[in-house]
Amino acid sequence: MKYLFYLLILTLSFFTMSSYVYNKEVANNPSSSKSQPIELGKVNWERDLTAGLSSAENSDKPIFILFQEVPGCSTCQNYGQDVLSHPLIVEAIQTEFIPVAIYNNKGGEDAKILKQFGEPSWNNPVVRIVNTNKKDIVSRVSGNYSKLGIVTAMIDALTLSQIQVPEYLNLLKREFEGRTNGLKNATLSMYCFWTGEKQLAKMDGVVETQPGFMGGKEVVQVKYDPTKIEYGTIIKQGQQSAGVSHVFSSNKNEIVETKEIIGNKVSEIGKFRLDADPKYYLSKTEYQYIPMTPLQQALVNSEIGNNSNPDFLLSPWQLAYLKQSNTKKQSMINVDLTEAWEWQ
Repeated sequence: MKYLFYLLILTLSFFTMSSYVYNKEVANNPSSSKSQPIELGKVNWERDLTAGLSSAENSDKPIFILFQEVPGCSTCQNYGQDVLSHPLIVEAIQTEFIPVAIYNNKGGEDAKILKQFGEPSWNNPVVRIVNTNKKDIVSRVSGNYSKLGIVTAMIDALTLSQIQVPEYLNLLKREFEGRTNGLKNATLSMYCFWTGEKQLAKMDGVVETQPGFMGGKEVVQVKYDPTKIEYGTIIKQGQQSAGVSHVFSSNKNEIVETKEIIGNKVSEIGKFRLDADPKYYLSKTEYQYIPMTPLQQALVNSEIGNNSNPDFLLSPWQLAYLKQSNTKKQSMINVDLTEAWEWQ
């Protein structure tokens, strides 16, 4: 049976990647971004609003307008290097919207557009997502220079425009929300951490999973958003789906709660040693070579482990990543997506 499972996984990987149609427009990540001002990040921007409006009318897409100081202060530069250079944010801006950049410290047409929208000059970054009538679809994004802020605005704009939100963008929001709220940890032991990791990842509110060893037991360390799922719920659901039989914790309240659920099967938190083969099911396929967020890796691993196709969790650029000629075939498991991504 084990060999049949491996064969199934390899077949799934080969079929998915070989049958994926290589879309040149999607796979060609912004090449001109290499020489453009750092304040603009990696997005390929239209600099003519009239042309942007025409493209929006032809494509039925909202217009994503960045009012940016170029060259700008450290806030403007950080926004470009951080938010506007995250690969999945860049992809969403370029594929779901018509991106237009307006310099707020220039004259000419830029100054005219600033006046049209009532935007101040020499200002920190402002984002306006508008329709073809230049009316705001969502509230103006100002003073919020976070990835979560811009991802939330994009999702809201697409929803209000009755455009389907891609799942990778929903997952990105879920992950950024968790990190903003402050992730908490749970260390759970079960008979097999491969099974544990694939099952625990499916819980809404779980953001990261890592298999390893603690106190001589196989464990899965879970990072979760406490505003989405409670500690006790993780243990109860983990007991049912993944066979959780022991918990490690140094928190008095967690110890009390654990004992109420599974009895005295709780130990003081100890040293964690990561398994040599994390994301086991993912690591047996070519999906391992795709840069992903930690949440995507956890969920893709879970889907593959449950014999399901994980493509719906990934973006078109991610799925086309392996088709790029100079992409190195090295595992991206537990590697930061932004650091791993190779811009062509």
